[in-house]
Amino acid sequence: MGLMASEETPTLRPAPRAGAEARPRTDDALRGGERAAAPGADADRAAPAPSTGRPWTVWTTRLLVLGIVLAALNLRPAITSLGALLEEVRDGLGMSGSVAGLLTSVPPLCFAVFGVTAPRLARRFGPGAVVCAGMAAITAGLLVRPFVGNTAVFLAASALALMGIAVSNVLMPVIVKRWFPDRVGFMTGLYSMALACGTSIAAAATVPVTDALGGNWRPGLGVWAALAAAAVLPWLPFLRDRGAAPGTGQAPATRSAPAGPGAGRPALRITRSRTAWALAVFFGLQATAAYITMGWMAQIFRDAGVSAGTAGVLLAVTMAMGIPLAFVIPRVATRLPQQGPMVVVLGLCGLAGYAGLYLAPAGGAWAWAVLLGISNCAFPLALTMVGMRARTGPGVAQLSAFAQSTGYLISIPGPLLVGVLYQHSGGWGLPIALMAALMVPQMVVGVLAGRDRTVEEEAAR
Repeated sequence: MGLMASEETPTLRPAPRAGAEARPRTDDALRGGERAAAPGADADRAAPAPSTGRPWTVWTTRLLVLGIVLAALNLRPAITSLGALLEEVRDGLGMSGSVAGLLTSVPPLCFAVFGVTAPRLARRFGPGAVVCAGMAAITAGLLVRPFVGNTAVFLAASALALMGIAVSNVLMPVIVKRWFPDRVGFMTGLYSMALACGTSIAAAATVPVTDALGGNWRPGLGVWAALAAAAVLPWLPFLRDRGAAPGTGQAPATRSAPAGPGAGRPALRITRSRTAWALAVFFGLQATAAYITMGWMAQIFRDAGVSAGTAGVLLAVTMAMGIPLAFVIPRVATRLPQQGPMVVVLGLCGLAGYAGLYLAPAGGAWAWAVLLGISNCAFPLALTMVGMRARTGPGVAQLSAFAQSTGYLISIPGPLLVGVLYQHSGGWGLPIALMAALMVPQMVVGVLAGRDRTVEEEAAR
């Protein structure tokens, strides 16, 4: 992988053996070099690799990195490709503005409902098998939905694809923490960058691809199933890695296996942690902004007189801002004791972008697209804080499921409310005012979530 040329390719393992390890650069940075060395932390990082009947080689590592990148590329095209063609889909299926708003609320709903099941599925089947199944579900949903004849079936096929996205969303931080514990910042940045790349490519290319295919929106949406099908392949060798608890790196349990260092540890009561709740609300508010942007921003520009093709490119610019920043932000965040200042800077960019959309949507369209793109990088920051606010692998798995499922549940009303306000007010003034107002509490809870503490500490008090 060219992006990893400056660093030695890591051996696929949960962590070096206790007593024989150099201080992990990234994982220790998560706790400021102190909390990672707390009692029990070394034991968790020293858990053995999953027993799969074959050695973990450098090529296996590279295959896993390829699988992570391809999976991340497929976590948003199902959404942004639809946003670029929302007007055509509405006309083709006879949707009202309120129903279209419901359509833009389906992604967070599916992420909330299905994402919470990801840790349990991963414990039973293995995280690699669940991600592989998720990529297959995305492929099937994207292949079916453009060629149905009514809104209900379109929504069902979309939900199938989003179900695959939901479980993969939750398991990406878990897989990184499990297999790359000493490079959490780097790997989080890598898959966040790939996610942003897939998001922007789908936003920019969907309209031109549709035009090249005869101007019919149906094949223009369906073509993205091919990218999802390609993402299935790297995960096939990991189908046999069953029974490994996500984030622990422990081998499948057997009757004769001795209890590991973490055996008997009481379950983490995640809801007792204020940081977990702050991170969940922060995740929900940034997801609200992101899905409103992906679902409606192209339409805002089109209603302001911008052509459909240019509106798609503007949405792509917004998404593309995350490509470099999603790689940089996690690496910077892991080196800071608190991430509150980063949260505030991103929030102020969002407020400036919304102000521009309200005052001169077409005149400064490119500037607003850039500012909102910077603001949307709260997503990789939130993912990074998931890895930083938990000390152990199981803690990351539980915090990831809680923060993402609760957060996406919080984000459900936003896109729907924007659609209702747009339809009944006849313009974008009220929807944009709502978007700007939500940015303020996002900054407040983001500062709280960015404090240097762990959910394990808070839940134990």
